[in-house]
Amino acid sequence: MAKIDLTIHKDRLERAIERSRKQNIILPTFAQMKNPDLIPVKIKDELRSIGLWDVHPRNLFRISWKNHPVEKGGQFGDVNFLELPSSLTGTKARIIALVGKWFPTGAHKVGAAYGCLVPRLVTGQFDPTTQKAVWPSTGNYCRGGAYDSALMACDSIAILPEGMSKERFDWLKNIAGEVIATPGTESNVKEIFDKCWELRKSGQDLMIFNQFEEFGNYMWHYEITGHAMQEVLQKVMGPNDHYRGVALTTGSAGTIACGDFLKQQYPSSKIIASEALQCPTLMLNGFGAHRIEGIGDKHVPWIHNIKNTDIVVAIDDNSVVNIMRLFNEPEGQKYLMKKGVPESIVSKLDLLGFSGIANMLSAIKFAKYYELTENDIILTVFTDSMQLYGSRIQEMRNELGEFHEIDAAEAYARDLQGESTDHLLELTYESRKRIHNLKYYTWVEQQGRTYEEIQDQWYAPDYWTDVQSQVSEIDALISEFNDKVGLL
Repeated sequence: MAKIDLTIHKDRLERAIERSRKQNIILPTFAQMKNPDLIPVKIKDELRSIGLWDVHPRNLFRISWKNHPVEKGGQFGDVNFLELPSSLTGTKARIIALVGKWFPTGAHKVGAAYGCLVPRLVTGQFDPTTQKAVWPSTGNYCRGGAYDSALMACDSIAILPEGMSKERFDWLKNIAGEVIATPGTESNVKEIFDKCWELRKSGQDLMIFNQFEEFGNYMWHYEITGHAMQEVLQKVMGPNDHYRGVALTTGSAGTIACGDFLKQQYPSSKIIASEALQCPTLMLNGFGAHRIEGIGDKHVPWIHNIKNTDIVVAIDDNSVVNIMRLFNEPEGQKYLMKKGVPESIVSKLDLLGFSGIANMLSAIKFAKYYELTENDIILTVFTDSMQLYGSRIQEMRNELGEFHEIDAAEAYARDLQGESTDHLLELTYESRKRIHNLKYYTWVEQQGRTYEEIQDQWYAPDYWTDVQSQVSEIDALISEFNDKVGLL
């Protein structure tokens, strides 16, 4: 069954408690990340003088969708989200996205990393006094893991492909204990896994938190992102509105776990998984390189509940790059306003990083395929913002030249308003199973998972609900850990 191991290792746990006491570390519970009203006033008062990205242990309590959207001193409010108008999307459906920029590190992956690390810490399985935390990633997850490690006084190793944005590497150099660049770009995930095996055999005392198989990643998004999305729906839905589904690039398949939660609340809703057209692994068992930073490919993540996925779409990375320029170049912004997109929206389009643009396009495909109306709501996520990709804008100028009004008109008509229902697959039982079976070649043959467990993922009725039910047990361990640290 899919359960996070919560076996207690007493000696290591005592060392972790002592380390936390000395380093002034208090750990937030899942309940507090979901509902910051539960955070003690003492901690909220401390946060008034702390910047959103500061390496300070109290910023663990800012692992939440509900931070005030400010760089320093913010408290907590409603979930940060943005609704995109029809003048931008070209569809009547209401497309609403949770905004990841206002997490520490500027991306929600800091939450997924916390969901992986904290169960190991509060059980004593991970010893911060002797072990290094290894964070294999295609970008934001290793940033989030290195940041969480720094806040929890753990040494860390960040692993990411050498082709990722300059901003990621520059920031990591000051946070992670070691940064390892593996060959390739977004879709070169196996090279990351190979580096993990090399580290395992090196004799170092370390623990690898592989986001693609760690159920802490799945659980954090099921519980925290899922509830955040439900709150948004409760806030924006009118009496005649219907929630239709959540559309997300798969990446590690952590975020898409929120769809499992939402389906339990809204049983007729859909889960739409998207990937790059240039690397159509889910769609066609395909492979290739692409430029949609923030998603990894050429395998099916172990923690992706394929049996609960309804639709697969493939997004052209050329469209993503063109829209990135449309949204961020001055001529593009002028053109959008000329076409009727409100300035209040145009000024916020830098909230969409590359994967956020792909998520938006996935939602548009879904809306057009089902001919959704103004009473239909689709949810998605803007994982990170252009704050992490500024160098890419200049690279595009160097490669393609300056961005003029005619370029804006082309991108608006072709890549945004012209997004079609091509490269969309509505899954049957058979096609779901075909995608699920791809896990075998990565996880059983290469990464040490068992034949029995891959069968359980498909056939055992409680495989996925088992891990969902562990949240309260982990919260109890966090509270007990904090009590023994004695800082509250």
